[in-house]
Amino acid sequence: MGAGTSPADRAAAATGPADGQAEDAADTAAEAPAPDAADGPAEVGADAPAADAADGAAAPEARTGSHPEPGPGAAPASRRSRRFPSFTRDTARPEGGGRAAGGDAPAPARQWPLLAVLCTAGAGLLIVAADPFDQAFRIGTILIGVALMGGAVLRLVVPSVGMLAVRSRFTDLVTYGLLGVLIVMLSLMAQPKPWLDIPVLEDAVHFTIR
Repeated sequence: MGAGTSPADRAAAATGPADGQAEDAADTAAEAPAPDAADGPAEVGADAPAADAADGAAAPEARTGSHPEPGPGAAPASRRSRRFPSFTRDTARPEGGGRAAGGDAPAPARQWPLLAVLCTAGAGLLIVAADPFDQAFRIGTILIGVALMGGAVLRLVVPSVGMLAVRSRFTDLVTYGLLGVLIVMLSLMAQPKPWLDIPVLEDAVHFTIR
């Protein structure tokens, strides 16, 4: 114990630096600026793109239901069945419904069977509507029937007829051929002065009209 110092002075000297450090720490905390309210959303916004990118990377796999590639030791996936499904969601192209010409050909050349039938039938309708000469009605109607019969022949002979193929080959043949024959027969038997006289068909027409 040194001379000239009392126990009270030594206690004050021991506790003085600790109290001073506590007061300095309190002053520093009081003088430090409060955190800005805008800093919080800014930090959240800065982290958001990273989270969104991670979610976007995982979302396609979840949406499409894709599965990771099987490993080398995994068993090969089973082949798809060639059977027709119980429920179909689309319409299959009819037999022979492909293009009548190559893909590099212009559009009229690819659909020339349909255009031939439509042009012939359109010419018949134009003759019937204009009536430019005697028996124009009969000639125009015959052209319409011939157009349909020509469509049946094209459907039978040409492998691919484009949009002229509406149903199966057999159904198109029956539809085009039957309608064409009926139209031609009725135009030949039209009054007055019919070009064809078939009593059975004439009686059937009279019975139907009555």
